[in-house]
Parts: sequence; C-alpha cells; structure tokens
Amino acid sequence: MPGTQHSRRKFLNNSLLAAASPLAFPAITRARSPNSRLNLVFIGVGGRGAANIQGLVGVSLLRTGDGQQGKARPEPTENVVAICDVNAENLDKAGAVFKRAKRFRDFRKLFESLKESEYDGVVVSTTEHTHAYATLPALKLKKPVYCEKPLTRDVAEARMISQAAAAAGVATQMGTQIHGMPNYRRVVELVQTGAIGKVNEVHVCVSRAWGLQSQEDAKRNQDIVYVTERPKEEQTPPPYLDWDLWLGPAPWRPYHEVYFPGPKWYRWWDFGNGTMSDLGSHWNDLPFWALKLQAPLAIEASGPEPHPELAPASMTATYEYGPRADMPACRVHWHQGANKPEIWKSHPIVSTWKNGVLFIGEDGMLLSDYSRHLLLPEEKFKDFQRPKPFIIDSVGQHTEWLNAIKHGTATGSPFSYAGQLSEANHLGNVAFRTGGKILWDAAAMRITNDIAANRFLSREPRPGWSLQ
Repeated sequence: MPGTQHSRRKFLNNSLLAAASPLAFPAITRARSPNSRLNLVFIGVGGRGAANIQGLVGVSLLRTGDGQQGKARPEPTENVVAICDVNAENLDKAGAVFKRAKRFRDFRKLFESLKESEYDGVVVSTTEHTHAYATLPALKLKKPVYCEKPLTRDVAEARMISQAAAAAGVATQMGTQIHGMPNYRRVVELVQTGAIGKVNEVHVCVSRAWGLQSQEDAKRNQDIVYVTERPKEEQTPPPYLDWDLWLGPAPWRPYHEVYFPGPKWYRWWDFGNGTMSDLGSHWNDLPFWALKLQAPLAIEASGPEPHPELAPASMTATYEYGPRADMPACRVHWHQGANKPEIWKSHPIVSTWKNGVLFIGEDGMLLSDYSRHLLLPEEKFKDFQRPKPFIIDSVGQHTEWLNAIKHGTATGSPFSYAGQLSEANHLGNVAFRTGGKILWDAAAMRITNDIAANRFLSREPRPGWSLQ
C-alpha cells in the first residue's frame, strides 16, 4: 500500500518509459476463437455502464419483463458473468436481466473472487477517479479491457495504464465513440494528404461550461448545484449508495448532493478534471489523430483564479508540439466555456459554429465538429477533389473491441493512443492549476521548469486502495 512519500517517488520512478515515445508498444498478441461467445465482466452498470452493456451484448436494461409492445428481450450476444456497482439500484436492475451473473459492490473483491478462467474481458464504466483502479488489475491478469473516457484521473495513472496495457499485449479500447464515426476519418484524411497545406495552428472550441460557475451559469444549468467551496455540512447518502466505495481512492469527505449523482462529481479535482479531460477526450482527439501528435513540449493555460477544489467553467490552454516526420511544429489551442479566439468571433462562417475544431494550414482552413466538416474559404475549395478514403470505416467502438479479442485485430482507441491523449488533456489542467507555463519532459514524466507543479501529476490513494 503506497502510503508514504517514498512509495510515491517509487511509483513515479517505476512509470518511466524505456523510450521517449509512449506509443512504441507491441501489437496485440492474444486472441481467442472467433466463433466463441465471450464471458464479460461489467464494472459500473448504470449510465455509461448500461450503454456499454447494450453496445457489447445487445441487451437494453431499460426494457423489463416481456418488454415494450410485447417484444421479448433479445438473447445476449456475449455472456455477462459478473456485474459490479456501488449503486444497489443499478446492480439490481442489471441483476434482474442477467440472473446468472455474479454480483459485487466492490470491484476489488470481484478480482479476488473470480477465477481467471471465468472471464475473457472487463468493461469499466465507473467514475473517472476509479478507472485506473478497476482497469489495472485486469491488465495485470492479461485480460482485455474496455474503459470509458477519460482513461484516468491524472497523468501518472495514464502512464501506468498505458505501460500495463503494453506489457499485457491484450485488446484495449477507450470509450470515445466519436472516434469511430466516419466524419473524423474524412477529416484526418484531408489533413494528412495536405488539403490545406502544412498545419501549424489548431483551435478547439467547446461551449460546455460545467465547472466553478457564476450563479447565473448555475441557474441555466439546473442539473448542477451552485457551489463555490466544499460543503461543511454532512448529508445522509441515499440508501442504495455505498458512499465509502464510491469515494474509492479519493480523500474521505462526508456525502453531499453536490457530488452525486453525475455529472456533479466531475467538477471536483478529487473525482474528475472538469470539461478538459471529459470532452477533451472527444474534441482534442481529432487534432491528436490528424496531426500525429504525441507528447507536448510545453503547455500554457489561462482563465479565472485557480480554485483548490473545483475545475473551471471557462479556460484556455495552448499546447506546443515539435515537428513530427513530415509535419511542422504546431500549437493546439483549447478554448472552453465562454472563451473564444478572435477568429472564432469574427469569421462569418466559423462564428456560427457553437463547437468545433479549426485547422489552420498554409493553403486554407478546415472546420469540423462531430458529424460535419468544411473546407475554407469555400470559394477556393468548390472544385476540390477529395482524396480517396484510406482509413476504413469503423464497425463501432464496441464491436472493434470484441473483434480484437476474438480475431486479434486493431481497435481505434487502444490504451497506447488513449493514454497519450489523456496525458495531454490532464497536462492542460495541470498548467491551469499552476497559473503559468509548464515545460514537459515526457520520457521522465516530469515538469522541468516548475518543480512544485509535479504534485498535480499524481496523488496518494486513500488507505486500502493501491495501484501497485
């Protein structure tokens, strides 16, 4: 149990990569018979967990009995052998459907109790501050893992999970469904074939403003309880919730409605990282993929005065990346909430898009959101001949992972890629919390110009929780 500064240093030292590129990971080496049904474990079965159950085994938890309009519930396409949730209501709902599945409230006991031969893969859909703690035991057992985004709570966890996945050599996938949609593929093809020339500037604009908000923002977002500091009063947790297990490795605090249910928790640094790590998993994914980015060299962030407990509603972060193969050095700007760059406010077309990614190249611009994209200026590109698609369309994130287990094929967001993306997103928050510019040594996993800032890269877990 790492409960001392010595063990914390040991953990960080053990996380160093053998090479400077964390993407230099081996391919999947394990696959099972393509004709057999998989035995799957689901950790977290409400919310995203329920969606992942439907995506992976084809059964909706929303339908009960004979179902709506007299339709019988479909037979699962894979076997659900164990389910786990700190929320008894979620667990009962899933258990009523998968009656033979073993039930657990604590995923630590799940891994202790199940025989390795009982299951073939693990699906993690908990809150992000427990993602690494549910994922790492599975990887150590060389079990394939599908984990919801963001992959981890902090930089050190992301590096540890990336390395564990590389050592395991099994199928992994971070749940970023947008990555599997056709639009992103067509944008990547345009950028990488030089449709707008060499790109050295990107603006990512996300309108969501869930964080430390003004009271006016809170009124507009009624699902977010307005708060500017940690509540001092203690409330009684709902009878179905095991609050101690929900906290997991996070420091103890009494239950309060400002933390639960989601998405309230994700504004608090102890449990999440605000909009950056959440939606950054989707929006920063596009330039990360298209421009073949890996580790940033420097990150500078700005916004309101950093709060010790709460992530910001609005902020800006600028990443500096070095040259990559035939691509020049570039800067990627993240604009969140009320923050928008001048080109987003003044351009007659760009300004009409609420969210998006704007690539600025030597020969033009490319604007994209999740489902559409546009080459600018439109007049210049009206007769443009698009490149023949060379990135095959995805069969879907869930099916990719299942196929990878059965056939040994690739997934779109393996932990070798998703780990790097997650590290970069977390570093944007680290820069914001330090209030200045940080210089990043990826190979040493260390901020070199502000030693004190390294405290934001990891944390000591609560007694009883370990990533060793």
